[in-house]
Amino acid sequence: MCGRFTLRLTPTELAQFFRLVSEPAIAPRYNIAPTQAVAVVRQEGNARELVLMRWGLIPAWAKDGKSGASLINARAETVAEKPSFRSAFQKRRCLIPADGFFEWRKAGNKTKQPFFIGLRNDQPFAFAGLWERWKSPNGTPIESCTLITTTPNKRLAEIHDRMPVILPNTVWDVWLDSKIQNGASVQSLLVPYPASEMRTYRVSTLVNSPRNDVPACLQPVPNDKLFD
Repeated sequence: MCGRFTLRLTPTELAQFFRLVSEPAIAPRYNIAPTQAVAVVRQEGNARELVLMRWGLIPAWAKDGKSGASLINARAETVAEKPSFRSAFQKRRCLIPADGFFEWRKAGNKTKQPFFIGLRNDQPFAFAGLWERWKSPNGTPIESCTLITTTPNKRLAEIHDRMPVILPNTVWDVWLDSKIQNGASVQSLLVPYPASEMRTYRVSTLVNSPRNDVPACLQPVPNDKLFD
């Protein structure tokens, strides 16, 4: 699964990198956690807009918003058929900007070692995401999202049995195009990102608490060696 990630770009950098219609008013984040507001890029007409959504998808047919806490990820293998994601997969695909994410590897019977994972070139990237609009009992609309995960590449397999789908920018237009509802054509994009283009290193357990949204969450453990 993917339960934490980072987005440290400035509004200007975000607008340029994702070709947005305007600069978003958001601040750098170092430890984004489920149920929090996350930046989402979606297609509106011929333009891309960035909006904030709750991380944890609430299906439009849900009776309450509790399901969102458990639907932070959607599996690539079942996303086209599972009722919670099926409609969004056809019509409401999105990009979730990031520049790194965290994963935990079992280090003993009761302990887990957190790792920071990003691209070797330190460039930002986009997770494959879905979004949904749900109306609360009082009539307030809530927009929410989920990240799609797949099997890990060789590098990530040393840490966890799943990894988020990272979409290369060459397929962003296809992914965002709601007119494309051929499940096979878009599902073919949900593959592991090349291991050779990624890096991982150990970080402190500071990241374990979502209250710690600080640059220190990304600091390598002293004398740690990158997974090469």
